[in-house]
Amino acid sequence: MRIPLLIYSAYGLTIFALIFLILLPFFLLAMFVKPLEKMASTLNWIWARAFFFLMPFNRTEISYEQALDRKQSYILCANHFSYLDIPTMGLIHHNFKFIGKSSLRKVPVWGYMYSKLHILVNRESLKGRYASWAQAREALKAGFSIVFFAEGGIVSRNPPEMARFKEGSFKLAVEEQVPIVPVTIHRNHIILPDKKPLIMRTGKVSLKVHRPIHPAGHDEAAVKELKMQVRAILEAELKKVD
Repeated sequence: MRIPLLIYSAYGLTIFALIFLILLPFFLLAMFVKPLEKMASTLNWIWARAFFFLMPFNRTEISYEQALDRKQSYILCANHFSYLDIPTMGLIHHNFKFIGKSSLRKVPVWGYMYSKLHILVNRESLKGRYASWAQAREALKAGFSIVFFAEGGIVSRNPPEMARFKEGSFKLAVEEQVPIVPVTIHRNHIILPDKKPLIMRTGKVSLKVHRPIHPAGHDEAAVKELKMQVRAILEAELKKVD
């Protein structure tokens, strides 16, 4: 069984790269022509849809508790157990920027594009964290939504149990009074485990977009309450499905 899965994994990686190369001229326009920057979100959605469409043994399912308002900025906060989570979030057709680790810049070509269209954070540097915070605030003011992985990376040792949440997304939501949207990603830790070599398994890729939560206050207590609410929602959904 391992050899067919290795072949399927290599096929998936090739398809992912080819779609990116086909879309690259349009990503370049979004990167360097400021009025076209928001086009990147649609390109991400096309990339994700095309990728999963061409993965015959990985059908997709996305459900919404409440439709997202295209004119509203949100902070989307998801669990993170697999590298597959990034294209999975791309299935949400909304105008958003990711916040990701600064090490992603090192990925050839894709990393450069990511650093230009999204927000990278160096968590080892106070100056780097502040710079990314400022970028996220500016993005919200410009009408973008922001996607955070609540755990700050793939750090859980026993998925689907989540690791400790970082507070950045919740502080941003409270400070800017922006609704936060919990997003549960199901089973990606089974389909593409964070182990070497990376092997793509068959199975349904699904996520649930929960109802937006509006911050109730402007202080540290509001931040903690919001973090607890989001964690409780994600944990309940993960237990129900996984």
